[in-house]
This record gives sequence, structure tokens and C-alpha cells, in this order.
Amino acid sequence: VQLVESGGGLVQSGGSLRLSCVASGIRFSFSYMGWYRQAPGKQRELVATVATGRITNYVDSVKGRFTISRDNLQNTVFLQMNDLKPEDSAVYYCYANFQRDEYWGQGTQVTVSS
Repeated sequence: VQLVESGGGLVQSGGSLRLSCVASGIRFSFSYMGWYRQAPGKQRELVATVATGRITNYVDSVKGRFTISRDNLQNTVFLQMNDLKPEDSAVYYCYANFQRDEYWGQGTQVTVSS
């Protein structure tokens, strides 16, 4: 199984980024997908998830600003991030869960300058 993230970078406060994660070697349409993030000195935290039925879930701090979505034909999960804040700066990790087996991407850095 391979999860490859892209789309991170440096953006000013209030800006937007769109993260993508392409999955291979997994039954993507039957997998629970998500994004986590980890800032320096902090624990990894859940950002957003999207189930096979496209039901989504978000951590309170990103509600109304971030949108998670999935394209089962392209085996890709997206995270649209708007109105970014400096506290959103972190390494963002793609996550997949298929029949209780968990998989992680290598991460992509997001840095928001004030």
C-alpha cells in the first residue's frame, strides 16, 4: 500500500492550499480515508475524515474552513484548506483504514506565515 501526498507549501495567513493523496495497492472505495497533522512538539491530531459513504468529520478548529473529499475513480482524497492560519502549520499526513489495517503517507509540510 502506498499513500502519496502533494500540495503542501508556504502560504500567507488567509490563503488557501489543496492537498491531494493518491492511494495505490488498496481497495480505495472501501477504505476509510483521512488527514492528520503534526506540529513540532505536539501530538499528531485528526484533521478530517471521509468514510466510504462520503460522510465527513472534522476537528472543531477547521470546521467551516477545510473540506475533505474523495474521488474513488482516481483513488484520491483531497483536503481543501481555506482561510489558513499560522496555527494550521504542520506536517499533514494522509491516512487510510481498510478492514482495520492502517496506512500512512510520508507527509507534506504546510507552513502558514502571519
